[in-house]
Amino acid sequence: MKTFAIFLLLFTSLAAAQQVPAADSTSRKQDALWHKLQSRIEALDHDCDCVMGVAVLDISSGRTIFLNADEVFPTASSIKVAVLAELYRQSERGGQAHLNDLYSIDPKDLVADSQIMAGLTPGMTKITNHDLATFMVAVSDNAATNVLIDRVGMANVNTTLSAMGLKETRLRRKMLDVNAAKEGRENTSTPREMMQFFQQIYSGKLLSKQAQQEYLKQLSTGKDSWIPRLLPEDVQIANKPGSLEAVRNDVALILVPNRPYILCVFTTYDKDEHAAEDAISKISLAAYETFDRLSRASQYGRVISPRNSR
Repeated sequence: MKTFAIFLLLFTSLAAAQQVPAADSTSRKQDALWHKLQSRIEALDHDCDCVMGVAVLDISSGRTIFLNADEVFPTASSIKVAVLAELYRQSERGGQAHLNDLYSIDPKDLVADSQIMAGLTPGMTKITNHDLATFMVAVSDNAATNVLIDRVGMANVNTTLSAMGLKETRLRRKMLDVNAAKEGRENTSTPREMMQFFQQIYSGKLLSKQAQQEYLKQLSTGKDSWIPRLLPEDVQIANKPGSLEAVRNDVALILVPNRPYILCVFTTYDKDEHAAEDAISKISLAAYETFDRLSRASQYGRVISPRNSR
């Protein structure tokens, strides 16, 4: 009887071991996939004649990939994600600016690259801060951005960034203020800090759930930019690109179902700006292909598509 009990215990243990794959086996396979993604990113960096910084965060597992992640880069228009966040924060917490506040078009506010604002009737057209935010994000309208910077307050943007624990992410000038840039007052961030910014947005540390959803919807409006360029159209991508001479950036929260991730790519000293844009798009595609498989795979790594269920 004792021998039978021992046999039964051994049989049960073996059966359980066969039914459930070891967790470390799954982890090893995902480690291998993750290292391949890192290698692809490093290869694209090597082939691009620029200085590149990259931060990738798998929100589900906490895995990260960093390349020059703590180097300080000029943000160009990517800093507008912070201006937008401050508008939403103040609007729901009783700050000096609210989404429904009205603004009358004033010609003195117009600057270059203000496609929408320049076409509105001065002194006659009234729009809301929400409209200004849409112009700022969807077409990167610089006049709309500068009006919003005045309305939310540059100092308030930086105070919020400091409260988020970000030391190098700073708004120091308005859009197209070349004199400020020559004086060294540049808008800056690092890949790691911009990743942390989106991580706090996603986790609800800065905005309420409703404001967070509206914020991400604003950043997901259709636009021609480099992180979304090679990805499927049905993937929600909350991002903001930025461009200056010899600078190309794009920062994003990509909401792949069951496997959201953050990707921030900065480039500077670009010899060929189009090559830098292409590198950002290819890094984005490599990341998406990895996260898409992880989102649809079993613990063994098998992906079962609807048309292939056998």
